[in-house]
Amino acid sequence: MANLQALLALEDGTWFRGVAAGASGEAGGEVVFNTSMSGYQEVLTDPSYSGQIVTMTCPEIGNYGVSPNDVESRAPQVAGFIIRDESPVASNWRAESTLREYLVANRIVAISDIDTRALTRQLRSGGVMRGVIATGDALDPAALVERANAVPRMEGSDLVRSVTSPNPFDWPAEDPGEFAVTPRRRANQNRRFAIAAYDFGMKWNILRRLSAHGCDVRVYPATAPASELLATDPDGVFLSNGPGDPAPLTYAIENAKTLVESDVPVFGICLGHQVLGLAMGGRTFKLKFGHRGANHPVKKLETGRIEITSQNHGFAVDPKSLPDDVEVTHLNLYDGTVEGLRHRTHPVFCVQYHPEASPGPHDADYLFDDFLDLIESRG
Repeated sequence: MANLQALLALEDGTWFRGVAAGASGEAGGEVVFNTSMSGYQEVLTDPSYSGQIVTMTCPEIGNYGVSPNDVESRAPQVAGFIIRDESPVASNWRAESTLREYLVANRIVAISDIDTRALTRQLRSGGVMRGVIATGDALDPAALVERANAVPRMEGSDLVRSVTSPNPFDWPAEDPGEFAVTPRRRANQNRRFAIAAYDFGMKWNILRRLSAHGCDVRVYPATAPASELLATDPDGVFLSNGPGDPAPLTYAIENAKTLVESDVPVFGICLGHQVLGLAMGGRTFKLKFGHRGANHPVKKLETGRIEITSQNHGFAVDPKSLPDDVEVTHLNLYDGTVEGLRHRTHPVFCVQYHPEASPGPHDADYLFDDFLDLIESRG
C-alpha cells in the first residue's frame, strides 16, 4: 500500500495524482475542505460528513494517531479523505493506531501527496463539486471524471436516513473529564432535566455536553413522530446536526412544526437549525463552498460579542424568507449568513454552528446553559 498510486478526479475535468493513504478501492462524493489544524478523527467520524470527501487544508495530518476516546460516532462517516502529507507515526501516548491503519481498517479510501492548497483554491473559486478517489497503478483520469459526474448531487438528497439511529436509546450520564466546562449554577442543582433528542446524525460530544450540563437524554430516530417524543413529557427537545440538504426532510420539518406549536423548549444545532428554520416559515439555500473548520467568527447580535466557533455545513437559512415572529440572533462574520435564530413567542432557538466543539473552541458552550435556563423559566 505504501507505493500504491491514487487519483482524485473532479466533475469539472480536473484531476490530481497522488498516493493511496487509506483503503484500496474507489469512493465518490461531494469534495469539500475543512480548515481545522487538528481534530481529523472527529471530522472523520462526524455523521454530518456522510456523502462527502473531506480535504484537510492543514498540510500534515495524522501526527497524533487515532484514539478511541476521540470518536464522534461508531465509525468513520466520510465518503473519502484527502491530505497533503501523511504522518507515518502516531506521536501520542493515547493513540492505538496510525491514521493509515485506522482508514484501512474502516475501508475509507484516501489520497495523499497532492497539492491540497491548489485543490482548496479551486473549490473556493468554483464551489464544492462532485469527485471520485480511486487507487491503482493504471488509472484513467477521463474515466474517473465521467464517474465523478455520475455521483448523486447533494441538493435534494436525504442522507439522514442512512446515519440516524434505528431505535431509541438512552445516553448514559458520564464524567465529562478534565476538559469539562463548568455549567452555570441552577436554582435546583440536584435536578436533572429530561431531554428528548432527534438524531439526524448526531455527534456524540453533543450528548456528552448535555449530560455534563445536567440532562438525561433519550435519543430518537429522525423519523420518529413528534407525538412519540412529546408523550414522554420531556423538559425540552433537542434537534441535532446531520448531513445533506434539509429541504427534502419533510418528515423532520413537519415534526419540528409540531414541536414549535407545542410550546416545549426546543434547541437545534446545525441541520437541526436548518430544519427549525424551514418549520418556522423560512427557506434554505446551498452555500458555494460551505463553512467547515474550527475557527469561524460569529457575532451575537444581542451583545455584539464575537465567538470563535466550530462549523460544518453546506446549506444556510435565507434571512429574507423568515416571518416577523422569527428573529436572527447570530451572524457569520465571513459572509454575513445566518448563524442563529429565535422564535419571538415560542421557546425555540437554534444555531448553525457547533457549541459542543470537538474539534474546536468552547466559546459557545453557554448555549447549553441557555437551553436549561429556558426550561427552568417555563416551570
